[in-house]
Amino acid sequence: MKGSATSETGGRAEAIWALLSDVTRMGEWSPECYRCEWLDGKNGAEVGARFRGHNRWGPLRWSTVSEVVSCEPGREFGFLARHWTGATTRWMYRLEANGTGTRITETYETVDTPRWIMTLERLMQRQDRLARGMRATLEQLGRVAEKMS
Repeated sequence: MKGSATSETGGRAEAIWALLSDVTRMGEWSPECYRCEWLDGKNGAEVGARFRGHNRWGPLRWSTVSEVVSCEPGREFGFLARHWTGATTRWMYRLEANGTGTRITETYETVDTPRWIMTLERLMQRQDRLARGMRATLEQLGRVAEKMS
């Protein structure tokens, strides 16, 4: 399972990257992930840094432990999110300055995910929810970044 969403914003790529890489702020723009905290004594983004994300959908609540796998200021931020079931999702944000602002592309791809989880996610129409959530995330992130720029 994979998907992507793209949005244009007047915000600068550096400002957007600073927001994305401060995972403790994720709950300000994500409709699913409402809180994150750094683990292992870390307090900022770098490849290998881990954080816990707390998520919700209706009455369901779960957490993931994520590891930063891409950390290029102003260009890219990505992480692998691991669920206790063994499900793993790669999330990536790519930023492209376009003269008047920035194009933000958010992608996800499930990797090493048990078949029963994939079947359950299809039945729950998770891919549609993720598509809507990514669009909402990028719109809100863009609004916050524009205020900073």
